[in-house]
Amino acid sequence: MKPILNVLAAAALAVPLLAHAASISAYQTMPDDPRAVKVKAVGDGRADDSAAIQEALDAASNKGEGGVVFLPSGRYRITRSLLVPLAVRLYGVGPTRPELVLGAKTPGFQKGVANMVVFTGGDQYTVGKVPVPVKSAVPYSENVRDANSATFYSAMSNVDFEIGDGNPAAAAVRLRTAQHSYLSHMDFHIGSGLAGVYMVGNESFDLKFYGGRYGILTEKTSPAWQYTLMDSTFEGQRDAAIRGHEAGLTLINTTIRNTPVGIEIDRGYGDWLWGKDVRFENVSKAAVVISNEDNVYTQVGFDNALARNVPVFARFRDSGKTVAGYGPSYQVSEFNYGLMLPGLGSVGKFATSVKGAALKALPAARAPVMRTLPSTKEWASVRSFGAVGDGVTDDTAAVQKAIDSSRVVYLPQGFYMVQDTIRMKADTVLVGLHPGVTQLVLPNGSAAYAGADGPKALLESAKGGDAIVSGFGLATGEVNPRATALLWRAGADSLVDDIRIQGGHGTRLYDGKRRDPYQKTANFDPIQHWDRQYPSIWVTDGGGGTFVACWSPSTFAQAGFYVSNTRTPGRVYELSAEHHVRAEIVLDNVENWEFLAPQTEQEVRDGMDAVSLEIRNSRNITFANYHAYRVTRSIKPAVSAVKMSNSGNIRFRNVHVNAESGFATCDDNGCGTYLRASKYPFENTLQDLTSKQEVREHEFAMLDIGTDVPRAAPVSGKVDKLEDGFYSIAGATVDSKGQLYFVDRRFNRIYSWSKERGLAVVRDAPLDPVNLAIDKSGAMMVVSSFGAEGTVYSFDPAQPAGPITVIKPTPVKAHAGARVVVPVNFWQNGEFRDQLNVDTYEFTTLAEMFARDVAQPKQREYVSPDGSLVLPAYRVFKQGPSDHLGYRFSDTLDTHGLVSAGANGRVVFTNGSENRTFSGVIGAGGGITDLKLAANRGGESAALDRNGNVYVANGQVFVYAPDGKEIGRIDVPERPLQLIFGGADGRTLFILTHHALYAAGDIHAQ
Repeated sequence: MKPILNVLAAAALAVPLLAHAASISAYQTMPDDPRAVKVKAVGDGRADDSAAIQEALDAASNKGEGGVVFLPSGRYRITRSLLVPLAVRLYGVGPTRPELVLGAKTPGFQKGVANMVVFTGGDQYTVGKVPVPVKSAVPYSENVRDANSATFYSAMSNVDFEIGDGNPAAAAVRLRTAQHSYLSHMDFHIGSGLAGVYMVGNESFDLKFYGGRYGILTEKTSPAWQYTLMDSTFEGQRDAAIRGHEAGLTLINTTIRNTPVGIEIDRGYGDWLWGKDVRFENVSKAAVVISNEDNVYTQVGFDNALARNVPVFARFRDSGKTVAGYGPSYQVSEFNYGLMLPGLGSVGKFATSVKGAALKALPAARAPVMRTLPSTKEWASVRSFGAVGDGVTDDTAAVQKAIDSSRVVYLPQGFYMVQDTIRMKADTVLVGLHPGVTQLVLPNGSAAYAGADGPKALLESAKGGDAIVSGFGLATGEVNPRATALLWRAGADSLVDDIRIQGGHGTRLYDGKRRDPYQKTANFDPIQHWDRQYPSIWVTDGGGGTFVACWSPSTFAQAGFYVSNTRTPGRVYELSAEHHVRAEIVLDNVENWEFLAPQTEQEVRDGMDAVSLEIRNSRNITFANYHAYRVTRSIKPAVSAVKMSNSGNIRFRNVHVNAESGFATCDDNGCGTYLRASKYPFENTLQDLTSKQEVREHEFAMLDIGTDVPRAAPVSGKVDKLEDGFYSIAGATVDSKGQLYFVDRRFNRIYSWSKERGLAVVRDAPLDPVNLAIDKSGAMMVVSSFGAEGTVYSFDPAQPAGPITVIKPTPVKAHAGARVVVPVNFWQNGEFRDQLNVDTYEFTTLAEMFARDVAQPKQREYVSPDGSLVLPAYRVFKQGPSDHLGYRFSDTLDTHGLVSAGANGRVVFTNGSENRTFSGVIGAGGGITDLKLAANRGGESAALDRNGNVYVANGQVFVYAPDGKEIGRIDVPERPLQLIFGGADGRTLFILTHHALYAAGDIHAQ
């Protein structure tokens, strides 16, 4: 076959490629960086340069720490996928922008999806095997590991792509990465190819897409966080400029023209889509196609969209409804679709809100979000002023001298130790090209940063001015209590871009080691120094400007991003603030700011008590595509993601509060994609401490909080508090007499409650009980996370100190008259595996994946001692030690409770990934089939009363008739988590919250 391939490759050279003008290079000369790797290839557009470029990329991998590769001007023909290692950045340099060229009819790029460049990741869970190889790599190999949620710093800039004819499957770049990853200054001449970018991650700017079936074709990012695209253009795509789903797509200053569809959300999916200053020109079918209507995960909004020759602005795929344009040229000043909240304390309703007007002509394009960096010819390297960057030498004077002497200062790769504040001038431009391996570092115990005096910056801007910092890390160490990494007082035109605050998880040290904020050494316990520094990024004293792709995860700082005492406008795009003890983002006495695509994350140890966002004494603030995430390992309840006081004119658009995720890995049972949902997301999205009101909806498209806060809607239904003072209760079941049993897992306690006896402790053995069920004999079956694969055991609740019977899993078989128990809530949505059918180019929908996955019978089961109760053995994934320590995840451990039915009987349960409630028929092995929609609202759990009404716990208790129509609501003082009917007559609805047990009669009885 090799001679044939060579003939085909040679023939491809005879086919002319696309003609286009050379792009202006963003890096006219090669920066002075002795640690960078330079590609040594032919670059004439005819020779195969694949091997030479790959060799340079591999040379920069630096054992997973990454580095910088320079690609000189030229045309580089490739014949296979270039694999970019973890944390490697490829920059084109020279007078013209280098091009990567795919010759016509290059073998391997004709079917499915085939990428010219694939960004790869590391072995995230240290298992050796590749759980989900990249199908779009050419040639395919089981050893190509996709980028993942631990892929940081990877990037490509100032490189163009050209796809020759006869490559219908070709897509230029696959960038399914996490933080501090980007594409910039790139033109994609796609021609007859599939797409410019297939799978996205983090952020991009200054991209231009010409031709192709799509400009961008994507599913969600690898960590399921947002993707932000700025200052970009799409032109001449055959089907749509952008097509995808669940990508948290955030568009800023982007133009789409000469295509049938601007943005198409895939069939059966939603997206958190937000567009600001988006222009549509000559878009024949619709500017945006919205799918998955009346679902909380569909949140679509625009702020100042402009259109010319766009007859339909929005088209709804499912209903066929349209939102027409306002004439030949028009402005849509506001567009919102999704779950709308009328105010605090309210429940949302689905609606569309549009404000638009005709224009005589479109206004001129706005200035780019990203200011252009000065020419590389002006970059003065700190090495020229004596800086060493070896992580040991004191470079304070050298770095400061460079800034004092030059307007534009370049930090080559290195670790520059400093002992005092580095002070910028009003117009300073300080540039690096890799925030992981280019750092300004404050050593532990620096004398100037000790004591209880006020904050002292590692890097400080001048007051006012238009300074720029870009592309490096700031490390303040662990034992420097006065430290703040970046103190910013610069003006509205300033820019902070691609800055990583070191000091938290994954911090790279000069010697190649990693700093773990949990790791104790013989003489140092970093945990004692958590939350002991000032905020990492602190904007104050009239400061403002644009902040792009900043990552601030230092556990040692008071907050990740802190803004105080300013009315100067601020714009924050794609911020990651994570792993702080108290708060991730704080605003205090702030006006005129917007945050687009901010993401926060709270880890299990350092973030158990942290809030995502705190707003104090502030006005005129917008948050759009805001994601507040708590890790699935969380074990402690948290009241609210946002806490607000004495603030007004706050606008929330496209809000996502969650604590579930998926991951791909391998264990002793093989490789696969696993999905898990935590029981500990934030209970509420927002608490207004001034008005004493809250927002419980976790997903919504629109909420305006004015100066006059309306009161909550009247309560329907009555609840009684039976008991309180718990840590977090769940896993409830009832016996044949209606007596309730439930678990407070934190204290290993199993309780009972009855009207006659009240609350009693049934058992408190340290066996980590999670969920309960009762067999026909009255024996308790307990699902426990004890052991490497979990444990199921049984005991008689009438004998609290009696014997325990451990139930071993056995092969599935028929059990006449037995009931089968399954989880009451699932999380299934196919994370990480590409869901694109490469024959039809359609994505498998969430509903199809969910129906497929829950229908699969399990191969083993746990059978109660009397044979009347069967629990399918759901696969358990472990993190941590193989014994009973660490974390265990499975559908039966992650759920708030279990539901049961006899063979071929129906159960009601929720699907969190769709936020819908279903009924289904249980078969052998616990497979659930014949799914029917029971309620268009999902949540933590559901219960069925004797009349067929469905009760759903989702912020409050919503009641649906058998036909799916909402017929009532029961409001509860705390967020309801598990619902179960019991009591002597079976009509008492027990409502479990984290800290209290409530009860209400069923709606029929009322």
